[in-house]
Amino acid sequence: MSDALVLQSDFGLTDGAVAAMYGVALGVDPDLRLFNLTHDITPYDIWEASYRLFQTVEYWPAGTVFVSVVDPGVGSVRRSVVALTTDGHAIVTPDNGTLTHLAKYVGITALREISEVKHRRQNTEHSFTFHGRDVYAVTGAKLAAGTISFEDVGPELPVDQIVQLPLGQVVCTPNSVKGCIDILDVRFGSPWTNVTREEFLSLGIEVGQPVEIEICNGPTRVYNNRATYGRSFADVSVGEQLVYVNSLYRMAVAINQGSFARAYNVGTGTHWTIEFRRPSAA
Repeated sequence: MSDALVLQSDFGLTDGAVAAMYGVALGVDPDLRLFNLTHDITPYDIWEASYRLFQTVEYWPAGTVFVSVVDPGVGSVRRSVVALTTDGHAIVTPDNGTLTHLAKYVGITALREISEVKHRRQNTEHSFTFHGRDVYAVTGAKLAAGTISFEDVGPELPVDQIVQLPLGQVVCTPNSVKGCIDILDVRFGSPWTNVTREEFLSLGIEVGQPVEIEICNGPTRVYNNRATYGRSFADVSVGEQLVYVNSLYRMAVAINQGSFARAYNVGTGTHWTIEFRRPSAA
């Protein structure tokens, strides 16, 4: 492993939780390089944690260790694990669904359960609510520092037993592609879908042409309109809507210099469906 340790959580930065994890990691090896993926995951939102790992992990050098702690079941029977991806990254996390997107879209080659007898901080055996500090930061730091190997983490587990959340399906017809809204580009309010660029382009829509869009929250339709398919936000005027390929080669919708999600009260999840259609007049 490398000496880089990347932390993700839903802890925020308003108290000392993240700083405590930093301190524990540096106590293992003061020469570790520590980075934040994000600590602004919506509280308890395992799906969002899973997606942010998928969004980020592949851009880090092989051998980078990630610690992801979004753990509403902390202290329960859920397993604490380290997963190895096909690209050589190590993910230290509760096995509660956080590995869903990496397992589906990147690939996980090996999985081990963390032996808390070996890798829990000393004198914390009576604390059951901060495994991020007492188990995951310790284990991640040991891996990143090279003081333990992946094999030293604990017993091997079958990869096919990784806990995974349901992922939305994409349905393609000659005139439409229907998927779901996986996540928001939070700061700018652009919904990101699970529809890939290739699936969208199967409709034969070219840059500059209109796209019919229907968004539903379960059975309730919340948006039905046309938007321009553009390469970037500058392809439409300020305040206009567009469809574009996001940085993960999936389709997204936006308002140029505005928040699409706020304008139409759009949320995320498999019950939030989006359908792209080729206009009949196009």
